[in-house]
Amino acid sequence: MELGISPWPSSLCSSALDKLKAGVRKVRKIGEDDPRRIAHSFKIGLALTAVSFFYYATPLYDGFGVSAMWAVMTVVVVMEYTVGATLSKGLNRALATLIAGVLGVGAHEIAARSGGRREPIVLGLFVFILGAAATFSRFVPEIKARYDYGVMIFILTFSLVAVSSYRVEELLQLAHQRLSTVAIGVAICLATSGLVFPVWAGEELHKLVASNLEKLASFLEGLEAEYFGQKDRQRNMEGKLFLQVHKSVLNLKASEDSLLNFAKWEPRHGRFGYHHPWEQYQKLGALNRQCASSMESLASFITTFREPMSNNTDPDVSAKIRTACVEMSSGSSKALRELSTAIREMTVPNSANDHVAASLAASADLRSALSGGVALSEVTDVAAISFLLADIVGRMEEIAGSVEELAQLARFKTAEPDCGSAIKPLADDEEPTAQVAIAIDQMS
Repeated sequence: MELGISPWPSSLCSSALDKLKAGVRKVRKIGEDDPRRIAHSFKIGLALTAVSFFYYATPLYDGFGVSAMWAVMTVVVVMEYTVGATLSKGLNRALATLIAGVLGVGAHEIAARSGGRREPIVLGLFVFILGAAATFSRFVPEIKARYDYGVMIFILTFSLVAVSSYRVEELLQLAHQRLSTVAIGVAICLATSGLVFPVWAGEELHKLVASNLEKLASFLEGLEAEYFGQKDRQRNMEGKLFLQVHKSVLNLKASEDSLLNFAKWEPRHGRFGYHHPWEQYQKLGALNRQCASSMESLASFITTFREPMSNNTDPDVSAKIRTACVEMSSGSSKALRELSTAIREMTVPNSANDHVAASLAASADLRSALSGGVALSEVTDVAAISFLLADIVGRMEEIAGSVEELAQLARFKTAEPDCGSAIKPLADDEEPTAQVAIAIDQMS
């Protein structure tokens, strides 16, 4: 009788190997999608290694003692992906530790002068009052947005200093050591984040807004090509990618607000000065979401009604409506592309005005076609789609106005015309015309 070998060990090994390969592919994809994540991990390791020497090196350890661990803790909790986030948390932590330390020492001195039995009562009263007041301040929207982390550190540090002061004799030395180590940790974080492959929150917000405009343009381009551009009346739009591209814009408010908050903390960098109008990006982001919301309504209607062009519709009216819709989609998509390019290159979006005007003219033609003696009962679906598209054109016009306002506030440069393409090369035996001669004189 032959003994059979159970297949479960090889099956288990095969399953573990497959999971390992899937994990490696996932990690590789995360790094390939944004290589800066790898750089950020490298910066965290570098900062932790640098700050750990305050604990390893004997002379430094003798100066700070066990408090050197606070520097390590500071690096762990302060170091963030962007420079603005690191600067925000670092300054909040340093200032909160300083203020809480000073108030904690002051509370200890007052409590100590009140007598031995009254000292814990006075300290407890200080902890209650300042802890309750600081906690209530976290409900204030302005403080919640920019200083919430600092208030939390203030409550923690003050409570630790005030409570430990009842048992610790050399309170000033302890407070000085902890404040020094926190400052050292913050300084290492800021140096590492700002000097080693820096990622600026302001630049990320700038790119995010421009990318959202491109997504909105992609929706309109797909609408023109795959919906109004088809000849057959039967349209199955379910699963079309262009009907999904705008949805990510609807869920970016939290990211935009976070980047805006961190961008305000950052110093001048790259093309962004000290007084860059970051609030304008928030306004532009809100307009983008409104436009994406209108696109969502239109996409839902399109996927619900697969045959909007009714057979009862007058062919001439149907052709006019289709032409107007195509022109609105085309003009709006081109305008949004131009606006996105203008933001990325920080140039005045003059070229987008023509596309905006063309879209508005097509919208006016559409209203004229629908009001020119056409029974709305015959073109109900067509009219609904047309009005939804006209609403998108209106949103696009507001976006264009907001981008122009941003260009004025941020002092975008004016795009230089391509003079070389306007001059036709001359043959060997051809004399230059007056216009070409003038152009050459201006260029020289």
